Amino acid sequence: MVVGNIYLISAIAIIGGGLFGFDISSMSAIIGTNQYKCYFNQGESSPDGCTGPKANVQGGITASMAGGSFLGALASGFLSDILGRKKAIMIGSVIWVVGSILICASQNIGMLVVGRFINGICVGICSAQVPVYISELAPPSKRGRLVGAQQWAITWGIMIMFYISYGCQFIQSTASFRIPWGVQMVPAIGLFFGMIFLPESPRWLARQDRWEDAHAVLTLVHGKGDANSAFVAREFQEIKAMCEFEKNNADVTYLELFKPNMINRTHIGVFTQIWSQLTGMNVMISACLVYITYVFLMAGLTGNNLLVSSSIQYVINVTMTVPALLFVDKWGRRPTLLIGALLMMTFLFANGGLLASYGHWAGPDGVDHTPEASWYVSGPPSKAVIACSYLFVASFAPTWGPVSWIYPPELYPLRVRGKAVALATSANWAFNFALGYFVPPAFVNIQWKTYILFGVFCASMFVHVFFMFPETAGKTLEEVEDLFTDPDGLPYIGTPAWKTRITTKRAQLLERGELDAEKANGYPERSPDRSEGEVSHESKI
Repeated sequence: MVVGNIYLISAIAIIGGGLFGFDISSMSAIIGTNQYKCYFNQGESSPDGCTGPKANVQGGITASMAGGSFLGALASGFLSDILGRKKAIMIGSVIWVVGSILICASQNIGMLVVGRFINGICVGICSAQVPVYISELAPPSKRGRLVGAQQWAITWGIMIMFYISYGCQFIQSTASFRIPWGVQMVPAIGLFFGMIFLPESPRWLARQDRWEDAHAVLTLVHGKGDANSAFVAREFQEIKAMCEFEKNNADVTYLELFKPNMINRTHIGVFTQIWSQLTGMNVMISACLVYITYVFLMAGLTGNNLLVSSSIQYVINVTMTVPALLFVDKWGRRPTLLIGALLMMTFLFANGGLLASYGHWAGPDGVDHTPEASWYVSGPPSKAVIACSYLFVASFAPTWGPVSWIYPPELYPLRVRGKAVALATSANWAFNFALGYFVPPAFVNIQWKTYILFGVFCASMFVHVFFMFPETAGKTLEEVEDLFTDPDGLPYIGTPAWKTRITTKRAQLLERGELDAEKANGYPERSPDRSEGEVSHESKI
């Protein structure tokens, strides 16, 4: 039995994102516990507790997963092009189980690093290919919410594993961290068996000249079993035309992504992922919430209050991702990214200013024997720091969080999509790796200035998005190709980004068969500035 419901398909596939979340939180909830610090201690022990691994070593432990993810993402392009999107994700789930066994059984820091590196390979494969898989199966009007659900799965994984780890911290033995590290195998096993019942990407099947299988998948998923569906026929013809056009490009290498006609969208996809790391999420909750412990320690929270306050961010992250899933296809990609950059910049500068104005150096041992918590603030300003951290997460969750996964798979033609998204995702993990090393020493050495640095990055990404990132909401993947190859646009760029518009309403009418394919090209596009009343009027055309 093959599943044809696109929501169920997405729900199973995004478990791959949940694995990333599980791994993040299984570290963030544990690095502040005495059991972890004493077992992997590299400093002096005292009656008050242990200092744990050195700052640069803890950075290496955290960054090891990102290092594996970088390699996994690059390799996933070859895996998915040769074996298919579905099998690549299944291979990733098997790798995750192997890595989790090593992490759970870790006897020393070296073994822990190797296990996290292997887990990272899985995260790299799944984080690159799950968005590709879903984007190639999803109808245009729902593509944003379905691909963006990967970020939601990440936030759920973070929150669930955090509370599992929080509960286990009361165990006064190494089981306090071994149990969470073992439990994270469970979703990977579910992902492997769940993928067995899902269809392969119709666009990958078409690329392999398996036209009957491709048409059958489109009929199942988009036509709800109706082989004569007008939308299925239109989409099948678009895919067929694109594949015929690309026949002379059968052997694609990564070098093609850097040719003049492709370099612009390659840079857009890569910088979407780079900017998602440089938003400052790695400062407020570095490596997607690994170092929140340090931030709240600097705000004067310790012990149980520290972990509970940290967990509130996870709840905010899950909750605030929901609006993006519901409305990102209506809002569009550009406005969402622009607003997110502006809000995050504001809260980063606010936190930097609060710490600079009201805080002071906490001494060489830091707060609560944590050198990374090098700057101490108390009283009302400390509450303001915590509030800004919460507001920052609430700004990231519905904007850059999901859109950084939605956007790259939409940019590329079929022949290079697997490798292009793999390259973009590898950039994410390269910067994740670098920031995993950078953040602990940065808190030690430049303290509050770390926030200012990332605030400047947010200002830069706002400008970059405005001038270079075109709108893709509501367009088929083949129509997005037309944006970049527009003969009336800029050379090697296509239609200027600020002139592109949202076409979700048109896509919805096409999918329901309420708009003829012949009329679709002349259907008015929706600008983000137009009112809902105008859209309602358009739907009656």
